Amino acid sequence: MNESKSKAALVTGGGTGVGRAAALQFAKRGFDVAINYSRSQDDAEQTAVEVRELGQRAIVVQCDVASDEQAVSMIETVRREFGRLDILVNNAGMTYFVEHTDLDAMSEEKWDRILAVNLKGAFFVSRAAIPLLRESGGGAIVNVASVAGVAGAGSSIAYAASKGGLITMTKSLAKAFAPEIRVNAVCPGVILSRWLGDHQDMIDKAINITPLERASTPDDIADVITFLACDAGMMTGQALVVDGGRTM
Repeated sequence: MNESKSKAALVTGGGTGVGRAAALQFAKRGFDVAINYSRSQDDAEQTAVEVRELGQRAIVVQCDVASDEQAVSMIETVRREFGRLDILVNNAGMTYFVEHTDLDAMSEEKWDRILAVNLKGAFFVSRAAIPLLRESGGGAIVNVASVAGVAGAGSSIAYAASKGGLITMTKSLAKAFAPEIRVNAVCPGVILSRWLGDHQDMIDKAINITPLERASTPDDIADVITFLACDAGMMTGQALVVDGGRTM
């Protein structure tokens, strides 16, 4: 274990998009950062380089969050390298783009994979992390959900269901582990990232009905993640919608 005076954060799916933005914002706030990836190793390594350039330690950890065994191993790596964990951001997620009316196109395989990553994965990582969070004096978990889980819209029915479940799980964990650990969720709308790179039509439709007349950037969402994790000391069990007013 390497000694450090800094607190530590773990961001799943931390190499790209919102995860990358959150990792860099935590580094700017003085946190060492563990950056998880499943497949995007090069992106995760580059994010780690940028965290180090900000004066903080960074480690990169490969883990498919849908695997309980891998989640446990990842937390043990964080324990070994940082000796503590103060913030967990469950950001890793995936989807398949399937029209909601095309029920047959949502195969059991696709359904299971979406829920395995987006819902079970957040549970597995949280379960593994909570003992270390407690040992470190408490802390915060922020789950990256989606307005899809509020409105039943989005890339597919399974995706919306997974994010709705994540919002409910956020409340359950918040009740179970208060007052030591605060658990909140952020619910983004459309984000300008490679997630929707081939779906400009979805972005345009969303902006057309968004009062603020733009889509979010990854930093817009990371602003809220870091607020919930670091500043919102009297908030737990909440799901903050960040979508430019589209669902109000």
